[in-house]
Amino acid sequence: MLVYPSAIDLSSRSLRFLTGQLKARRREIGTRWRRLPASRQALLALAHLRCGDTYVQLAAGFGIGIATVYRYISEAVEVLAGLAPSLAEAMRTIREKAFVILDGTLLPIDRIAADTPYYSGKHKRHGMNVQVLTDPFGRLLWASPALPASTHDLTAARQHGIIETFTEAGLNGWADKAYQGAGGPVRVPFRGRRLKRWKRRHNTTHARIRCLGEQAMATLKGWRLLRKLRCSTNRITAIVQAVLVLHHASA
Repeated sequence: MLVYPSAIDLSSRSLRFLTGQLKARRREIGTRWRRLPASRQALLALAHLRCGDTYVQLAAGFGIGIATVYRYISEAVEVLAGLAPSLAEAMRTIREKAFVILDGTLLPIDRIAADTPYYSGKHKRHGMNVQVLTDPFGRLLWASPALPASTHDLTAARQHGIIETFTEAGLNGWADKAYQGAGGPVRVPFRGRRLKRWKRRHNTTHARIRCLGEQAMATLKGWRLLRKLRCSTNRITAIVQAVLVLHHASA
């Protein structure tokens, strides 16, 4: 296999942050020796998460075994996921916003046709449903645990307690038509083809505000691993949480 130098489009702040967390982890469990120092392990994990490099590619590039690559990445993801805020913790920051934008995204996964729960009829593909909250400027604030793609966005929002949390905090959320019926705290556009002029104007204004939430989706998909996940669905929530923590650490 040929090996060549490459680059990761992340700031050194992300590398320093993850290196510090891995060093703390090694001290906690009493590690004496590893094939790679914490800084190289952090670089390996970032290459996997950001660039989507496979275990085989990383094993060749870092001169270690595939099993070691798997263990190193799993450890890094576990450490980062442990730092991810819950919705209740994120609300301390979210409450300071005038409003938030709520939207759902599909993370494509590698599954066969028989895996019905993971098939999205809307997107015509297999994946995982993740609910995302962004501020009025489109900055990513929080991402939910992943659910099978067959889960409707409104059902997912209720299952994660987002609607209830908005109501308790007196916070308004802007969302698309998929959240019709969410209730007072979630503002959605009017549905129908023959709408009155004032309703059409409302929908236009609503779309201009809500479209800023697409920036958060682009932020998530900027981590190329999330563009096509080939791991167990049980690990996807931890990966999303790890990406969220790294995003906030580098902001």
